[in-house]
Amino acid sequence: MQGASYRHPFIVDAHLDIAYNALYKRRDYRRSACATREIERGSWVEKRSGQCTVGLPDMIRGRVGLCFGTIFVEPYSRKLGEGWPSYRDAREAHALGMAQLDFYRRWAEESPHVMLVTTKGELESLCQRWGVGTGAAPTADSRLLTPHRVGIVLLMEGGDPILEPKELERWYERGLRIVGPAWDTTRYAGGTWSGGRLTKLGRELLNVMAEFGVILDVSHLSHEALYEALDAFEGRHVIASHSNPYRYAPTPRHLPDKAIERIAERGGVIGVVLYNRFLKKEWSGKKHDVTLDDVVRMIDHICQVTGSANHVGIGSDYDGGIGYNDIPRELNTIRDHYKIGDALLERGFEMRHVAQIMRDNWLRILREALPT
Repeated sequence: MQGASYRHPFIVDAHLDIAYNALYKRRDYRRSACATREIERGSWVEKRSGQCTVGLPDMIRGRVGLCFGTIFVEPYSRKLGEGWPSYRDAREAHALGMAQLDFYRRWAEESPHVMLVTTKGELESLCQRWGVGTGAAPTADSRLLTPHRVGIVLLMEGGDPILEPKELERWYERGLRIVGPAWDTTRYAGGTWSGGRLTKLGRELLNVMAEFGVILDVSHLSHEALYEALDAFEGRHVIASHSNPYRYAPTPRHLPDKAIERIAERGGVIGVVLYNRFLKKEWSGKKHDVTLDDVVRMIDHICQVTGSANHVGIGSDYDGGIGYNDIPRELNTIRDHYKIGDALLERGFEMRHVAQIMRDNWLRILREALPT
């Protein structure tokens, strides 16, 4: 592990539903994932979401020093039931979303190991703590730096908590830096489950996002809405925080090669999801039937389509309704992210390209997009 830490001294994960799990499933992310598993053993949370894979101690030990923490709220459905926090209208979505934003702010205020990253200065301060300064290569002493902090960039997954486009300014002032207009279909755009196009309100939201320099996340947009958003968005930065190539995951949830090319043309980055069903088209349901070879295949495909390693990273979606049994054989918790980097090296990727995939591509986007 120590050698692996030096090879991958700072890792970025572009999609974790931390607030959602903490508030609604009562997962205490100050604990390790394994400690949470013991507490949840046999519980409704384990049955609904699987065994926990994320904990702050795991992130620090695994050198996952930065993540995109989501603000994610679900539209009401009978399947969820009356007692589950969900929304029927924009005001209910807004209240739920603000509660999650407040959770992140409180966590950062109360924990010496957590910080919100909202500016370039905060990003560089975090990177320097991990020994990865601006434009500087990690040093052999970087693993000795303490205390480490995990940085969180706020990402809204599904735009309905934004009451109206001009209200985005309030969210931005409180730290929101990335917006995905859809999860399922919202007032702003068609989503991957129900379909639909970019709405008039969605186009207005994209204009306000561009005005404030908010990053557009196209994950969960329907294919039709995705292409419309790429045409309409005049902002500089586009990502897909957690999407895989359609070629190996052929559902509307994932990205055709044309979409991968379009995102790359905008200088964007695509985060590979570590969910077995999204990694292998005919997954058996057994953990051991998916391996890191399947993860490498996804990463390599994006590299081949775009012609470089400049446009791919990790967006695990850990604990996003998936658990230990739903991720590849070699992976136990988020502490094992470094194994992805090792697998890339073993399969012939150059170290500089592995560094791009494990951290630098996401850092480039943030360094360009965050305010000073």
